[in-house]
Formats: sequence, C-alpha cells, structure tokens
Amino acid sequence: MPFVVTDSCIQCKYTDCVEVCPMDCFRQGPNFLVIVPDNCIDCSMCVPECPVGAIYNEIDLPPEQRHFIEINARLAAHPEWTPITRSQAPLADHENWRTVANKLEFLKLA
Repeated sequence: MPFVVTDSCIQCKYTDCVEVCPMDCFRQGPNFLVIVPDNCIDCSMCVPECPVGAIYNEIDLPPEQRHFIEINARLAAHPEWTPITRSQAPLADHENWRTVANKLEFLKLA
C-alpha cells in the first residue's frame, strides 16, 4: 500500500520528507506535496520526517482523509506538478497554517 499526503500539508508544504524517499516519489504543486502511488515502495521513511503528521499509509488513513488517496494519484499525474527530491523552505506563512484543519478548499492546483 502506498503512502498518502493529507490535509495537514496544505498551505505548509514542509519538504523534510522528500530527502529520505529512496524512490523520489514526491511531486510538488504550489502549496502541497503528493506521493506518486505507483512509485511508492511502502518504506515509511517519510512519515517521521513530516512535522505536521500529514503522511499516512493508505490502509491507516482516517476515514475523513480517505479522499486524499484519489487526490494524490490525480495530482501526481498532473503535468504541472513536478518532482521534488531536495528539501526546500516551507511556505512563508506555514506557522499560521500548521494547526488549521480542513484546508482542502485552499489547495491550489496550478
């Protein structure tokens, strides 16, 4: 089962997780990261690196976050979402967003 990036990443976009991914599975959009499900080898190395707990194994996703399985798959295939393999600074106002819940409406596709 692949790992999935969820709601907590939106508007924060911490990238500590991308440096430990042995398969370079992460793609980035303007304010969110996703994992390419077909490339993920289920190693879980990214999970402890996320400072906001946004990454879950697909089978462990809370019910209210299950829609992120489809979101990760769809956005990972989006041509404007590019691979990311090196850590970058989080978004400028990440501290204001890190404890906000239900941020899907703020997800930017391009």
